[in-house]
Order: sequence, then structure tokens, then C-alpha cells
Amino acid sequence: MQPLLYGKVIVIIGGTTGLGLSAANACLGAGARGVVIVGRSDESLSTALAALGGRVDGFAADAADPVVGERAVQMAHDKFGRFDCLYHVAGGSGRRMGDGPLHELTNEGIDATLQMNLGSVMYSNRAAVQAWRRARCSGAILNMGSVLGFRPSPKYFATAAYAATKAGIVGFSRSIASYYASGNIRVNVLAPGLVETPMARRAAGDKKIQAFVATKQPLDGGRIGVPSDCDGAAVFLLSDAARFITGQVLSVDGGWSVSEGQYNGTRALV
Repeated sequence: MQPLLYGKVIVIIGGTTGLGLSAANACLGAGARGVVIVGRSDESLSTALAALGGRVDGFAADAADPVVGERAVQMAHDKFGRFDCLYHVAGGSGRRMGDGPLHELTNEGIDATLQMNLGSVMYSNRAAVQAWRRARCSGAILNMGSVLGFRPSPKYFATAAYAATKAGIVGFSRSIASYYASGNIRVNVLAPGLVETPMARRAAGDKKIQAFVATKQPLDGGRIGVPSDCDGAAVFLLSDAARFITGQVLSVDGGWSVSEGQYNGTRALV
């Protein structure tokens, strides 16, 4: 039996660190012909390229730049001769820019978070669909959502703009999944819980949040996820094994979306 991604060429936007880097490695292990990775910094790109080996190319750019997706798709064709799948991982917290509870949310926080987490997805997805339609071929898109888009947790994770973008990714992905299904272009969403990535450093270093997560994500002893927890789901949804699946949201959350979560002390939302 051939590996799930045998011969396929994958573009991963946000593929130089965390979830994206782990997925790039998993795609190669699943038989991908090549992977194009895009990351924010030259440093993270060079480190990732060195770690992943020869069947990988990429460049450093801001995913919120509208031309990044087009450039990545073209690189896939130029380097590996084809383009089969897009995995959009790039995004992040807008806390430092003014995201937070609605009454504290700044105009800058709204604009920056929407562009970083939702605008960037629209740009990359547009580039992928346009390429497949020009070539009259099928393809698969996987977009990175979050359980916070539909299972809020206000005591420790109150970022209204971030939640809106992740909910928006679900609506956007389902909309285009419906429109392009007749062309065998599939679009799905992966929705992780709290995963140990650069964005999650605040939570990972807070003992109270760690204790909460132990009950909110009770699988495997109760823990913060690691990037590789999402790799199997990503590889499957990008592969032809998922050829009859589109417009779906798969939560890889350690039980977050079905668990209440326990707090130590009195809960306050002031």
C-alpha cells in the first residue's frame, strides 16, 4: 500500500514552526513528493529547511500579504512540477496588538487580528483555487481553525477578535467547500485545542491555566497538546483517503469541546 500522500506536492503557509513544521515533516513521512513552506522570518525558514531535508523549498514572508499564496503555488510548480494541497496554518494571537475582551478591544486589535488570521486564509485559498481551476484539476485545502471559534473559555482565553476569526474560517471554508465541490476541490478545517506552540507560551507558563487544561483537555492524562497530535488528522484530510470529505471541522482538542473544565477558586469575569 502506498503512503497516504504519495507523489503529492503540499504548500504549507506557516510551515516553519510549531504545527506547520510538524505537519511538513509528517507530509514528507507520508510520501509527499515535495513540500513548500512559508514562514514569517528568514531565521525560522533556514532552520526548518535544514531540519526537513531536500524535498522542501520555501521562503520568508508575511502570510497577510495577498501575493504570498500565489508565490507559494508557483514555487510548488517550479520546484516539484505540480501543486496538490494547501495547508494554511499561519495565524496567531492578537493580544499584543489590542485583542482581548470586547470592552477592551482596540481598533488596531480588530484590524490586525482579522487580517492575520482570516484575511491571510482567504488570500492563500484564493490562490490555490485559481491555480486548480486554471489547470482544470482537483485539490485539497485544510485551514487551521481553533476550538475557541465555537467552544469559548472566557476566564483564561478571552480574545474576541481571535475567536471571531476562527469562527469566520469555519464559515468561509464551508462556503467555498460547497461552491467548488463539483470540481472535486475539497476544503476542511482542523480545530485544535490548546497546543504547545510559540503562541501558547503565556498559557503553558501559567500554573493555574495548566491546572485548568488538565481537566479541560483530559485525554492522555490531561495535558497541553503538542504539534504532532494534529499530524495524523492533517495528513488524512489532505490525502485521497478523505476524497469524500469536504466542508467539515475536525476538532483535535484532547476533549476540550466535550469537557467542562474546572477552576481553582472563584470564577470572576470583571
